[in-house]
Amino acid sequence: MKAFDNNGRVLAYRHRVTGDGPSVVFANSLGSDQSIWDEVISDLGDRYSVLTYDLRGHGLSAVTESYSIQDLADDLIRLMETLGISDAILCGVSVGGMVAQSLAARRPDLLRSVILSNTAPKIGSTERWNDRIEAVNTHGVEAVADAILQNWFSPSFRDAEPSRFALYRNMLCNTPREGYTATCAAIRDADLSDIVREITVPTLCLAGSADQSVPSEQVARMAEMVPAARFEEIEGVGHLPSLEASARVSQLIREMTDPA
Repeated sequence: MKAFDNNGRVLAYRHRVTGDGPSVVFANSLGSDQSIWDEVISDLGDRYSVLTYDLRGHGLSAVTESYSIQDLADDLIRLMETLGISDAILCGVSVGGMVAQSLAARRPDLLRSVILSNTAPKIGSTERWNDRIEAVNTHGVEAVADAILQNWFSPSFRDAEPSRFALYRNMLCNTPREGYTATCAAIRDADLSDIVREITVPTLCLAGSADQSVPSEQVARMAEMVPAARFEEIEGVGHLPSLEASARVSQLIREMTDPA
């Protein structure tokens, strides 16, 4: 694990430089950390250089009181620039997908393509996020964990992988309260509907048919808004395809590198 000092806000990241393929950059979801991409990275092998990091307020990265989706995108832009990463495939899920939307629209020079996974320009209602913030501030992340995990994973995964399911519950509950609620507020206050129409790089809008957090139809509507986008749904998968269908996600990344 490495540390990036971003104007006094430290981000935890891992950067692996290997092979002759492009860099792949990953951005994690609300309540998770960069480990959600480990199986995808393993499936990709050594052809690709890889950057993962913990979003502000998550994992080992610094917790700050308030920020916007554009602030989170700026974090990643500065990290990529510092590491000299360009012509990259950016894959962001959930709020990480909102970060990817903002970055792709504003800095296409850093990217060759983008995967917007289980995300949308506007996620949830103000009431939904205010209720979540109040519950977490009052009782902690654990108070909402079971309801969130029901949305994250398909019933088949929960039944077949109880031990892994328990690990991901721990990951969620270990998210700092302040980081979790600040990110909820950033999602609540964001509407990227105009921004996504400015994305010009090749774009894959990816959904899971069992995702109850960002249903497939929302992802499909986003794909219609992005000029260079296509939509794909993974059957039977919830909100985090990298954990339920890592081989398919890695295959899609390879297809973004070598389109037919």
